[in-house]
Amino acid sequence: MLTNGQEVATLAGGCFWCLEAVFDDLRGVESVESGYAGGDIPNPTYQQVCTGKTGHAEVVQVTFDPDVVSFREILEVFFAIHDPTTLNRQGADIGTQYRSAIFYHSPEQKEVAEKLIAELNAENIWDAPIVTEVVPFKELYVAEDYHQEYFANNPSQPYCRAVVAPKVVKFRQKFLGKLKSRQQNA
Repeated sequence: MLTNGQEVATLAGGCFWCLEAVFDDLRGVESVESGYAGGDIPNPTYQQVCTGKTGHAEVVQVTFDPDVVSFREILEVFFAIHDPTTLNRQGADIGTQYRSAIFYHSPEQKEVAEKLIAELNAENIWDAPIVTEVVPFKELYVAEDYHQEYFANNPSQPYCRAVVAPKVVKFRQKFLGKLKSRQQNA
């Protein structure tokens, strides 16, 4: 989906705090919003989503400039920062709300996602096949305010120190040439 020259990607790969913190640092990303998608309950709360009964996944909606970073590059980062081979789980986070999913906004996004998954599976990068869902985007329900920029606002919180920070470090090491400048992050 293109809006004013920008494109939107909606991704689920475990806790949205991890994904948001990483994509905030990626050059070409204009904004990242944490929320819920893929379920049947309108306007779910975090507590409802945590039950695993709403059908929603924790997602980030990434608005980016495709002239700076492509949808494929967004997905390359996505696959590098989570385990796309575990069904309904990322580390200790277990449940359908933590599934790996790409909610595509256009036929082109669907094609790019399916092609990249096929390439990654063919390369045998992981010991198991990718289980990431590639499904049409329907609606984003924005998460509560305290979830937005959670890592940036709570870097000393135990989950952030133990889980989010290592993913951010891994991303920065692997994608050093694609980081925003420090002035953009301030």
